[in-house]
Amino acid sequence: MIVFDLDGTLIDSRRDLAESTNEMLASYGAAALPLDDVLGMVGEGARVLVQRAMGAAGVGAAVTEALGRFREIYDRRLLVHTRPYDGVPEMLEVAARIAPLALLTNKPDAPTRRLLEAFGMSAMFRWVIGGDGPVPRKPDPAGLWAIMAEARVPASGTWLVGDSMIDVLTARHAGVRLCVVRYGFGQLRGELELDGSEAVASTPADIARLLAQAQNGS
Repeated sequence: MIVFDLDGTLIDSRRDLAESTNEMLASYGAAALPLDDVLGMVGEGARVLVQRAMGAAGVGAAVTEALGRFREIYDRRLLVHTRPYDGVPEMLEVAARIAPLALLTNKPDAPTRRLLEAFGMSAMFRWVIGGDGPVPRKPDPAGLWAIMAEARVPASGTWLVGDSMIDVLTARHAGVRLCVVRYGFGQLRGELELDGSEAVASTPADIARLLAQAQNGS
């Protein structure tokens, strides 16, 4: 089985996340944050993003209220600039011929499914777990374990493909094989700390090639 992360792995959502965050901050009279600053706050769910942005901008409003504003704004802006990385659709077609596919993201379930539908990816994934469901978010391995249990696939037969240290830690905690992409958010944030055991992809095409090589035992 191959389990993918979403933001920074399959789609480039940086600008819509940053502009939605800044529109939320502007609603409280705060100045906009640079895109790279917002990028550094992404990855652990919408609540954490909002908390970090409010702290950086000096906004003292209630987090729950600010989160509601952010979600309303992001729902409207979800597909303004966000697109799959070049080569992702083709890579998923190859990956789906190798093994069943799943998606595990800290993004809430509703926008996750809207994005998959908008980009024609919904049918590719047998299992989809968002960050606001009953299981803890990554890097807790519970979501990955839940998918593995339902699919009846052991850790030795499971790949996690992601871009961030959150994905690296999730794979390590779960004991699965890991493919790290270097074109995503983690590389841009300079946060990746790898130990050499990971497969490393510089492009989506590299992901397909690495997975095919692993499948063939080469």
